[in-house]
Amino acid sequence: MERTYRVVVAKPGLDGHDRGAKVIARTLRDAGFEVVYTGLHQTPEQIVQAVIQEDADALGLSLLSGAHRVLVPRVIDLLKAQGRGDVLLVVGGIIPDDDIAALEAAGVARVFTPGASLAEIGTWLESALDARAHQH
Repeated sequence: MERTYRVVVAKPGLDGHDRGAKVIARTLRDAGFEVVYTGLHQTPEQIVQAVIQEDADALGLSLLSGAHRVLVPRVIDLLKAQGRGDVLLVVGGIIPDDDIAALEAAGVARVFTPGASLAEIGTWLESALDARAHQH
């Protein structure tokens, strides 16, 4: 890891299950990331404020509710409006295969579905952020 990266992990919308988000947050913290978990029921506006306040390098959104087609583009638009379109956006959760390409086209760097290993997520995130650090 080039430096300690800051990651905000958030649960947008009304989805009430955050075990997966907490497991991801703990795994990333154990791997050396600084992690801020925003808790349940966050609006896109609250999530983007957290990214700005924490000066985050990456944002992980955990969605199980099916609202990803609405919430993820809203977060992307708000990040761009706040001048933080540079944040590496990762989405995890129950995302139908048919929606993954659309999310990636909208600006999501990577979509992790329930089969992804925790080690894979941490390794991928570190590599992607290191690669970005070399570009800037």
